[in-house]
Amino acid sequence: MRWGLIPPWAKDAKIAYRMINARSETADQKSSYRRLLASADRRALLLADGFYEWLRPEDRKQPRVPFRFTLADGAPFAFAGLWTPGTLDGEPIESATILTTAANSLVAAVHDRMPVILAGPDGEHAWLSPEFDAAAAKALCLPLAAQLMAVSPANPLVNKVVAGAAEGPELLLAP
Repeated sequence: MRWGLIPPWAKDAKIAYRMINARSETADQKSSYRRLLASADRRALLLADGFYEWLRPEDRKQPRVPFRFTLADGAPFAFAGLWTPGTLDGEPIESATILTTAANSLVAAVHDRMPVILAGPDGEHAWLSPEFDAAAAKALCLPLAAQLMAVSPANPLVNKVVAGAAEGPELLLAP
């Protein structure tokens, strides 16, 4: 699937850059997300072992500082996501977005929002359950407890998309 939701009505893929995430608090009110949230077969688990946020320094001339957030035990986890099939230029395309929520106390030191991390297998099963309507699915979109998470400085080369930028597991190590 392509990252960044491309709704079926979209005329080009550029909209995906604005739809990489969706606010869980209003997903049931937005036409692009409402029907996806309401349908278990349009809810998705987006697997990860961490996510990054960048701290803005007081001196705006200084670069932002990346931090990597993981589960405290290092285990992989699932973000709450939504997906949709579509067609662009006559070609089928499937795209996805993650839901965000208010930051827990750990993430709040760096950013005011965080991805919805589902609470283990039970939360993941519930997210995908057809027995959950939009309101019940939305109720699962809470910040994961801060004590279940860990944070560490990340390599400043993370998210550099210039030619010759570093790639690979070495990016998980702070410089």
